[in-house]
Amino acid sequence: QVQVVESGGGLVQPGESLRLSCATSGTIFSMYVLGWYRQAQGQQRDLVASITNDGTTNYKDSVKGRFTISRDNAKNTVYLQMNSLKPEDTAVYYCNLRRSGFPAYWGQGTQVTVSS
Repeated sequence: QVQVVESGGGLVQPGESLRLSCATSGTIFSMYVLGWYRQAQGQQRDLVASITNDGTTNYKDSVKGRFTISRDNAKNTVYLQMNSLKPEDTAVYYCNLRRSGFPAYWGQGTQVTVSS
């Protein structure tokens, strides 16, 4: 059984940082493309950042230079370091695992709120 568990969300002030973690089990983690998505209230869920199994990264334009995605295959964990947070980054952040020919997996989400 695959488990995907996000953590690290919270309430911060503009300009502060958070690091999200996504711990997984039950899969061959190193074979998956990993992504962080976010969904603000009343909005669609959008891709924020992704990292392939060879370490290639991709970012939403609005987070480039502020967010960094990384993976630790030994720990079956993917991270999202978020710096210089802005109120518009407020959303529920979801971890996603995808691999061609296999089901995709989602976590339950972690709330990030940026407010003064």
